[in-house]
Amino acid sequence: MNIIFVHGSGAYGDIWRYQTDYFPDSHAVNLPGHPHGQPLKSAEECVDWLRKYIKGRGYKDMVLAGHSLGGAIALMYALKYPQELKGIIIIGSGARLRVHPRYLAPCEEAIKGNPREWYQLVEEIYRLTPEDYKREVVEKQKAIGPAVMLNDFLCCDKFDIMDKVQEIKLPALIICGELDAMTPVKYSNYLGAKLANSRVVIIPQASHLVLAEKPEAVNKAIADFVNGISS
Repeated sequence: MNIIFVHGSGAYGDIWRYQTDYFPDSHAVNLPGHPHGQPLKSAEECVDWLRKYIKGRGYKDMVLAGHSLGGAIALMYALKYPQELKGIIIIGSGARLRVHPRYLAPCEEAIKGNPREWYQLVEEIYRLTPEDYKREVVEKQKAIGPAVMLNDFLCCDKFDIMDKVQEIKLPALIICGELDAMTPVKYSNYLGAKLANSRVVIIPQASHLVLAEKPEAVNKAIADFVNGISS
């Protein structure tokens, strides 16, 4: 079974290194603009791009996993093309992703040439991840740049499937760090209540980057989920 991992706002595929190293039949994508090409303007546009990408590589028996914006993309994919998936894994995301101005303003200031607060924001997001991981990912995310992060945050802000999320019948694993301030636990619990075939896993002492902060716990939950839908 192929697991396809989709990153969140302003990030890139290798944020999933603890997962792609662990799961042999897995692949992490770089969305357009992260860093190459032009960023897309909505989660729905990302779904259409991702579908072509997946079909071009011939992946079968596919589980789609997404973090934050990537989770929105996975949910939208499950709504539009459920027959193409075996299941979805939603990490630090929700059925609606309103973005607080405290995340938008530093991006806007950095685009104007005042990057200090944006640098602080990027560092804050990865604060609890391992030091070597944080150092590399933060530098790469700074190189991808504030305009891409702002674009992605605006994609999140527009995303809202609260009126139809219950239509998703695929097996779903929903993971959230208990300390996640960007996409709080209530978002995951809402998904768990609306998705009939779902399981919610709240990871203690983890925040928004739970996939890198607590990779062992996340990988165990994913492995249990994938084994359950394979058997």
